[in-house]
Amino acid sequence: MKGASTLATIAVVIAVLIVALSAAFTVAQTEQAIVLRFGEPVAGRGLVTTPGLHFKYPLIESVVYLDNRILVVEAPKQEVLASDNNRLEVDSFLRYRIVDPLKFYQTVRSPELASNQLGYILNSAVRRVLGEATQTDIVRENRNALMVKIRDQVNAEGGNYGIAAIDVRIRHADLPRQISDQVFKRMQAERAREANEFRAKGQEQSLTIKAQADRDVVVTLGNARRDADQIRGKGDAERNHIFAEGFGKDPDFFAFYRSMQAYEAGLKGGDTRMVVSPKSDFFRYFGTPSGQAATSSR
Repeated sequence: MKGASTLATIAVVIAVLIVALSAAFTVAQTEQAIVLRFGEPVAGRGLVTTPGLHFKYPLIESVVYLDNRILVVEAPKQEVLASDNNRLEVDSFLRYRIVDPLKFYQTVRSPELASNQLGYILNSAVRRVLGEATQTDIVRENRNALMVKIRDQVNAEGGNYGIAAIDVRIRHADLPRQISDQVFKRMQAERAREANEFRAKGQEQSLTIKAQADRDVVVTLGNARRDADQIRGKGDAERNHIFAEGFGKDPDFFAFYRSMQAYEAGLKGGDTRMVVSPKSDFFRYFGTPSGQAATSSR
């Protein structure tokens, strides 16, 4: 009997511990909790936002945890037609926070299901807002203002789910692949045309510079030859003048000097043969130093 009583006591203690443990729950600082009774929030204490240890009725109540940090929804990439009829592929995302956990749980139940619903809302807002803007506004001019407008529209619809959009960002807004390839090909053709124009202008300038240089060379050589001829003519005139003065002062020496030059030029070795009589006037200085014919003695 005593053993049975001890076992019963142990069983009761274990049951009490199980009940006590199932009645306690902990809320972290990054969480908020909803206490449910048979699947419905408990009136008055269904929402727990204070971190720490809390209690609930065991067995009949359960706890659902929701994140109180900023959450992110990645919207699928979509094609948008801008107001100037330009098509753009837009990639966007949403950052939001759960501000009404009870409404959030009653409408979308979990962040996973909320992401799907908010993705549709975000895509619809992106199409509406960007459809009223031009490509220039989307890509460069008014991008920030457009993202604020999209965020406000998401807030207007997302308020029904207990969320508040913190920020909406357009990650990419590019031309569709096919159009982008066509634009790239046109850009390549345009750059090739410009390159050909630059090359043609460069070749034209090269030919002009070369022609100018050739003309300058011809003119410079012509002027140099002219100056050389002038200098040579002056030198020859000066030489002839000196020769003339020397001839006037000593005709015999001048005749001797000219004969020596003729010997030097005419008697050089080579293939040419010259047959001249030793008694000719050309060799007159070989006979006498004065170049006069020798007189015979009787």
